[in-house]
Amino acid sequence: METTLEELKYPIGKYQRPETHTPELRKDWIAVLQVLPSWMDACIENLDEAQLHTPYRDGGWTIQQVIHHVADSHMNAYVRLKLALTEDNPTVKPYDEAAWAEMIDTQVVPVNISVTMLHAMHRRMVALLQRLEPEQWERTYFHPEHNRNVPIWDMVAMYAWHSKHHTAHITRLRDRMNWR
Repeated sequence: METTLEELKYPIGKYQRPETHTPELRKDWIAVLQVLPSWMDACIENLDEAQLHTPYRDGGWTIQQVIHHVADSHMNAYVRLKLALTEDNPTVKPYDEAAWAEMIDTQVVPVNISVTMLHAMHRRMVALLQRLEPEQWERTYFHPEHNRNVPIWDMVAMYAWHSKHHTAHITRLRDRMNWR
């Protein structure tokens, strides 16, 4: 069965913003963020340079770019989280994800460096999220690109999806290519 471009782009479907949050949902989202670094370890296990430089779809990023993108994106998420917790609805800085994915560091720095970053950063992020008071989940930052206030719970839900989304890009490519 042929995989469609939409399935290749969004292997787990597009992000669907939850209407609300519950302690159970928050716990599930945090659990995903907690295991993401281990998922990234498994994603790159036993891959050679040629495989790391294989795009997950025609016109898509390589595995190496995806791994570095996840680290870049989640680094921004961590900073946004801390800003939202320490300032009153701060305006965050959008960034050009595609341009970042093309920068020289994504080409010359080994992927294990970004995976190591994810291990460290997610350990801190998860420790912080697990200790938030209920009212802190409602704290927001303003995202000018989306022209809206983003509550912390919404950001965490989105980054849990983002974690699964990019993990699926790599694991499904590995499956299609029979890279065991």
